[in-house]
Amino acid sequence: MVQRQLPKPAELFELMKFKKPQLDGRRRRLDAALTIDDLRTVAKRRTPAAAFDYTDGAAEGEISLARARQAFRDIEFHPGILRPAPDVDTSVEILGGSSALPFGIAPTGFTRLMQTEGEIAGASAAGAAGIPFTLSTLGTTSIEDVRAANPHGRNWFQLYVMRDREISYALARRAAAAGFDTLMFTVDTPVAGARLRDKRNGFSIPPQLSLKTVANAIPRPWWWWDFLTTPTLEFASLSSTGGTVGELLDAAMDPTISYDDLAVIRDLWPGKIVVKGVQNVADSVRLVDHGVDGIILSNHGGRQLDRAPVPFHLLPQVVREVGADATVMVDTGIMNGADIVAAMALGAKFTLIGRAYLYGLMAGGRQGVDRTIAILRDEIERTMKLLGVSTIAELEPGHVTQLRRLVPLAAPARRPAPSQP
Repeated sequence: MVQRQLPKPAELFELMKFKKPQLDGRRRRLDAALTIDDLRTVAKRRTPAAAFDYTDGAAEGEISLARARQAFRDIEFHPGILRPAPDVDTSVEILGGSSALPFGIAPTGFTRLMQTEGEIAGASAAGAAGIPFTLSTLGTTSIEDVRAANPHGRNWFQLYVMRDREISYALARRAAAAGFDTLMFTVDTPVAGARLRDKRNGFSIPPQLSLKTVANAIPRPWWWWDFLTTPTLEFASLSSTGGTVGELLDAAMDPTISYDDLAVIRDLWPGKIVVKGVQNVADSVRLVDHGVDGIILSNHGGRQLDRAPVPFHLLPQVVREVGADATVMVDTGIMNGADIVAAMALGAKFTLIGRAYLYGLMAGGRQGVDRTIAILRDEIERTMKLLGVSTIAELEPGHVTQLRRLVPLAAPARRPAPSQP
């Protein structure tokens, strides 16, 4: 028989300790977000459909994005046992400088459309966290204002080669003058991808009002208040701002971009130069032969060519081919700190986050970006401790197995590199 007794009031009060309520609604939302997916849920609730879908969507059937995210889910970790790692060091050296974490913020366009703090929130949060921030050519904050928001941190600049080459050259010179230490030469956008969500939403810069837009905005008055009471949304580096996103990209980008353009920019830029948008081994080898400091395996977040190669799948082979001669980085599909740990274990020297950062921005401005970084930091540290490693350098391929769902019917033929110009 279980012995029972009436509880004493003092004992009841001891058990009934109520959590102090958080009266700050933004802080309450962000504290409740435990994962990047949680931040995405908050962002979707608080952002008009056109702006959210621009961030969340990808090209055509969005197959590339889905595959990239699935590739990170399809890994198996191999932890070591009896290897104490009570404290971990997440810092890395990347492109001639340090980063407190093995990831930085990727370049994103139209950022103030998602939330009015835009690139200022991203740059200042990155600076506070000790990680690099990358400003896009299609950014909505100027090079100089990003530098002012992150005066002591590492700022990188992402460059598109425009039809009018002098625009691109001038931007590179401005970024160098402002102390940006790395240039991200982007090669995967000769024309705009077919981003069908944007077309269906009639998404444009600046936003065009319609009955559908107004109806969608009614439950989100805070977004429209911010949008209407802050400086006009426009590209900080480009003068043309009217039209759909695809029209803007097609008007600005040049499908004739070539290695000759890379050579010009290489001579122009005084710092480190990396090429973003590399999607096969042969191109990786040729770029290293042309003297770039690094390459970023990326399919532009699945926003250009649908069914493009999965960057994370390419990583081990590219590292084997060029990892001793150039810095290999990876983006696309990262939604968890464990994804970053897996990439570092397979030889990446660094990773970049795009949507994960923007989900935080939409969920809560600068505080939301801080929350994104904090979530990923916690996941990285926890994964490292569970693997039994104390530093990023201790991660190695034996810690990870890539479990492939997509196996070619036959090995693809290696494309011969074009003859040297």
